[in-house]
Amino acid sequence: MANTSARMLRLLSLLQTHRYWPGGELAERLEVSARTLRRDVDRLRELGYPVDASRGVAGGYQLQSGAAMPPLLLDDEEAVAIAVGLRTAAGGAVDGIEETSMRALTKVIQVMPPRLRRRVEALRSFTVPAFWGGTSANSSVDAMSLTVIASSCRDDERLRFGYTAHDGEETKRHVEPHRLVSLGRRWYLVAWDVERHDWRTFRADRIADPKPTGARFRQRDLPGGDAGAFVRDRLNARPTQYEAIVEFKAPASTVREHVAQWGTVEPVTDETCRLTMRTDTFDWPALIAGSIGVDFEVVQPPELRDHIRSMGELFLRHTA
Repeated sequence: MANTSARMLRLLSLLQTHRYWPGGELAERLEVSARTLRRDVDRLRELGYPVDASRGVAGGYQLQSGAAMPPLLLDDEEAVAIAVGLRTAAGGAVDGIEETSMRALTKVIQVMPPRLRRRVEALRSFTVPAFWGGTSANSSVDAMSLTVIASSCRDDERLRFGYTAHDGEETKRHVEPHRLVSLGRRWYLVAWDVERHDWRTFRADRIADPKPTGARFRQRDLPGGDAGAFVRDRLNARPTQYEAIVEFKAPASTVREHVAQWGTVEPVTDETCRLTMRTDTFDWPALIAGSIGVDFEVVQPPELRDHIRSMGELFLRHTA
């Protein structure tokens, strides 16, 4: 019976890739006969999994969507990724689904094995949400890497990883991790750099292959004591390529609601104001300029004016 259960789990795992499996190939992967495969498929159907079958020489099987959602079979990385996504949504990252996300997260964590539950709990305990107006550019972060980093923060364990800097330079880093900071759509690690003898921030999507070293350390006092503020200050102090200045025909209070801390808004008159932003790209200034819904004028640089014009022409071509 144990062999049958293990084989059915393996079959379900293969079918949940949503690819079409020829019967002969699927039976070969499971090391069973075609007759045994048919019986196992029938058992899955009895459990609520809608498995389609086609007959003939080229016949095979595929798992389809059903009217009800049967249990999912997830590997470790998939389970952690779902928990990370649900925790982010439960924190209000997506409006309107906070309560639903929390209920789903509770169910996922309850059925997790202890080793995965500890990883997800470490990510919750050692992540600082640093709210900042607007959203930064999307960046892809490996969920398992995040949990490795968070676990090292929790366990006060030194960490080694490869890092790609803003200019593309690749280095090896040896750090004492302090906190993960979730800022907009990006994650940052705040850590003491052992070899550079100073505090550093690292974008998590630029961290490669983080490995705990097994060496313990005593946490140092972070300047200011607030990891979220520390990351914001470092980002604000980073040299940028452009200073964008845009004047809006709207009160300063209206524009500040859209800009928040991404730039400086100063009133020119009661009904006009000037926005100043330091940036490396023009995407965010252009997005702000178009989202407020009032007339505006680009003061500088000319490249921002050209960028907005190009965006407008692109939209017109696809909406005409």
